[in-house]
Amino acid sequence: MQPTITVAGLGSGDEEQLTLGVWRRLQEAKVRYVRTDKHPMMSLFAKHGLSYTSFDSMYEQMDSFPDVYEAIASALIEAAKSGDPAISDDSGSVFYAVPGHPMVAERTVQLLRERCPEAGISLNILGGESFLDQAFVRLGFDPIEGFQLLDAGELHQSLLQPKLHTVIGQVYDQFTASDVKLTLMERYPDDHPVTVGHALGVTGEEKIETVPLYELDRLEGYGNLSLIWIPRSEDDRLLNRSFDRLHEIVSILRSPEGCPWDREQTHQSIRKNFIEETYEALEAIDNDDPSGMQEEFGDVILQVMLHSQMEEEQGVFSAYDVIQSLNEKLIFRHPHVFGKSGADNAEEALQNWEEMKAEEKKRKGISREGQSLLAGIPKDLPAIMKAYKLQKKAAKVGFDWDDLEPVLAKIEEETAELRQAIRDGDKEEQARELGDLLFAAVNAARFIDADPEEALAGTNLKFMRRFAYIEEQLRISGRTFDETDLQEMDRWWEEAKRES
Repeated sequence: MQPTITVAGLGSGDEEQLTLGVWRRLQEAKVRYVRTDKHPMMSLFAKHGLSYTSFDSMYEQMDSFPDVYEAIASALIEAAKSGDPAISDDSGSVFYAVPGHPMVAERTVQLLRERCPEAGISLNILGGESFLDQAFVRLGFDPIEGFQLLDAGELHQSLLQPKLHTVIGQVYDQFTASDVKLTLMERYPDDHPVTVGHALGVTGEEKIETVPLYELDRLEGYGNLSLIWIPRSEDDRLLNRSFDRLHEIVSILRSPEGCPWDREQTHQSIRKNFIEETYEALEAIDNDDPSGMQEEFGDVILQVMLHSQMEEEQGVFSAYDVIQSLNEKLIFRHPHVFGKSGADNAEEALQNWEEMKAEEKKRKGISREGQSLLAGIPKDLPAIMKAYKLQKKAAKVGFDWDDLEPVLAKIEEETAELRQAIRDGDKEEQARELGDLLFAAVNAARFIDADPEEALAGTNLKFMRRFAYIEEQLRISGRTFDETDLQEMDRWWEEAKRES
């Protein structure tokens, strides 16, 4: 006869919640195991003289809950296979009782479902009232309104959905409650009301408290029968923190009932907005302005959303497709993080990135044959940034100076040629020579590991600060630029240099 493990749920509270069918099977079983005897139902075992073996000792022996659950599943499988009457009945049957319902937040049962077929063991699961049944009744909400059950030990911000009733189980102690609190604070205000339920449905032990979120880990009484409930909410403070809400707002703006201006826009009409918003975000970064960054980053994201919405309306792709492509690209190009290969430093990580980038193109059927080495650089990049990228690509195949000295000599050469063009009075030649000089200066930036765009941006800021000093001195003296001269302004400029 095939060995059998029968799993039954003891309900979430006292004996009133035990089903008649489970109670009969409990009485008939010759060998009984329970995951834990820290449960109100165990008083019924004692009252009727039902013997059992508890796995509570494993919680003290193992380093983690996953280890405990693996050990329990292994012990049950071995008991069923052995046929030893001391640990199973003579037909190899084992009866295993768990709190609540076997299929609700019971990892040992999931492990048995995975491993029993391979071990040649029949698995029979009997239902039971879960802690959710009591939660619906005692907390008073209907799960059809939208509901999710989460594990306190596996809680992540990405799982939280304020529009759903959220029940968090496995809140064994205050330490776990503290971890839950910190995760919830990533999505909910610190004072958002949350409800804690202890021993729901157990006469004389039930306790329900609603407190502000920040007090969640200050409560006492957490244990095996504790849970946390956050009611569903339509509060804009919560919904506005979600990507789905942003997608909804942008789609409304572009709808027939939305904003006339937004409806009229095309990729080309708002193309320049993308550039402007990006530069405003860069300015906030340069100013080390967190508040400005928060706002400007949002404006950049809005441009992505608007362009994506235009394509979604045509049935081409949506913002969700954009996110999917980005996620897949990040995972594929970081095999040292998400794969088996490693990277000991930033240089190796960058090499991995470039290799996977080339592999991506190969898989897409994009061949480098017939393409210039300089292909792939956006044509609308700012000129200095584009020069930097062109030089870096050319340097990869050896088209480069060996050291800095020839680069500096080239700058001097281009400066002399610019001087000659100025003496000759040829405006077009002057512009060409100026371009050559700037290109040579970018080369020097590359050799000293300085980003020329950032270097020039820093000089621009420095100029603005020093010029503002001149304006301030004029204001203090009650004069205008028409009432001063270059010599005086130069003196103030030197003062500003010394102060900075």
